[in-house]
Amino acid sequence: MPLHRERIDWIPSPPLAPGDGPIDLGHLKRMTAGDIGLTREVLTMFVGQTARLIAALDAAPAAGAELAHTLKGSARAIGAFGVADAAAALETALQAGDDPGAALAALKQAAGAARAAIEAMLRRS
Repeated sequence: MPLHRERIDWIPSPPLAPGDGPIDLGHLKRMTAGDIGLTREVLTMFVGQTARLIAALDAAPAAGAELAHTLKGSARAIGAFGVADAAAALETALQAGDDPGAALAALKQAAGAARAAIEAMLRRS
């Protein structure tokens, strides 16, 4: 009798390896149960939320670490692990009282890449 290996779809994705793209599509599919309408909705919400949070972070509010933490969680939920990592680095810098300039710039770059990938996905679907 041949050995049959069943694919397990519910195991969380590891962080993205370099070159995998800004959105882990397998993770996103698992989080939305493959529902295309829900996928479009959460991606659209993420793009808007990211823009609002980054604008608030640019204004250097006292709650910057909390905003970065919120963005980190949202990014992880959709598989934007590069954004999540950059938001985590910014959160850490803000909590430590370090200059957040480089971390904020890295977050903006990661968010821009994610936004471009999301916009391309939304045009295709």
